[in-house]
Amino acid sequence: MNKDNSLLRLNRRKSLAAMTATAGGLLLPRAAAASSSQPLIQGNAEHVISIWLGGGMGQIDTFDPKRRGDPVAKKAGSYYSAIDTAVPEVQVCEHLKQLAPLMDRVTAVRTVNHEVIDEHAAATNRMHTGRAVTGTVLYPSLGSIVANQRGAADDGAPPYVLIGYPNVTRGPGFLGANSGYLYLTDTSQGPAGLSRPADITEQRQSRREQFLANIGGDVNTLADSRLRDYENVIQQSLKLSGPDFNRAFQLSQEPDALRNRYGGEFGQRCLLSRRLVERGVRFIEVSHNLNFLNGAGWDVHYEGIINQHELIRELDTAVSALIVDLEEKRLLDKTLIVITTEFGRPPEFDSAGGRGHQGRAFSCVLAGGGLKHCGAYGETDELAKHIVSDPVSVPDFFATICAAVGIDYGKYLYDGDRPVPVTDNGNPIAKLFA
Repeated sequence: MNKDNSLLRLNRRKSLAAMTATAGGLLLPRAAAASSSQPLIQGNAEHVISIWLGGGMGQIDTFDPKRRGDPVAKKAGSYYSAIDTAVPEVQVCEHLKQLAPLMDRVTAVRTVNHEVIDEHAAATNRMHTGRAVTGTVLYPSLGSIVANQRGAADDGAPPYVLIGYPNVTRGPGFLGANSGYLYLTDTSQGPAGLSRPADITEQRQSRREQFLANIGGDVNTLADSRLRDYENVIQQSLKLSGPDFNRAFQLSQEPDALRNRYGGEFGQRCLLSRRLVERGVRFIEVSHNLNFLNGAGWDVHYEGIINQHELIRELDTAVSALIVDLEEKRLLDKTLIVITTEFGRPPEFDSAGGRGHQGRAFSCVLAGGGLKHCGAYGETDELAKHIVSDPVSVPDFFATICAAVGIDYGKYLYDGDRPVPVTDNGNPIAKLFA
């Protein structure tokens, strides 16, 4: 009996040990499990130009065209006709005629999706941080992640520049001020605060810097890491305020023919992004939120859709010019162009002929970056409403971008002691690296 009890206790201990080991395996970070079975995918891109189309670009009217619809008859479908591209069997909207012959350098990822979010701010946060809003963690944006992991490509440049209006969704979150952005809203003026006023002489500026140094002390002795971050940002600002870096914003140095090829203010933002890449900036976000031609931007509810084609043409002009310009300067393989938006649009028309919101299937675009482009990836149904094959979650899309610029998409960052997966456990689109 005692022997039986001993065996029973031994078997129990073995069972508990096995259960504990199994549970521990389930709790291991996905990155650790993946590293043993799947090789890390890494590209060779050095820079990211991320173009943000605020309001919600309709995939069915741009990069995933389907049959023609009729807003008057309330027949669901595309607002425009489709045209062929450089890639067989891949079509785009008729107003993307300059991008069409360049689609062999482009992949329209047609199956990006997130849970249905019918609100712009929440969806904007999702498409910048890759996560839902939470009350416990302030997540960093993709731009801040790239800045944090790769830093600037040149000591005389910031790692992250935002050409558009600042917003917390673009910010560094728990990564701190060192991973934040420098921003500007007007390409004719450059970043506010970096240009020294005319009445501030070199001698006066030197005295100010000496005063800051005296009250700041040694940055490395500061106990609070947040204070060290802010001190480092101040030092970087002083370094960038000179004429050397500010020359990057002098678009007048570019040939008139090239500036005209890019088009209006949005195009000039794209041109500036190329100049910032040359200067050593790692991540640039270009917001398409100025000079909207239809009164509503990409938020095409109701009558906002009537002149949507002018907005699409502006995108077509600027992005095609950017691709060709980068290619001519042998920078396209080193620079990943990304086009994102908060969600897509359903094929049905609303009461005034516009479209609502759709998060279950929409398109984001990748170009250049040394990827093996295929024109389009993933398939939606006959009305671009549901995913048929190759779904790409937002974490998967972020992992693809991270992999392209050599960031370990499976690693963990830390908010204090709390581990946070860098892409929320996303997996890259392997086909683009084959």
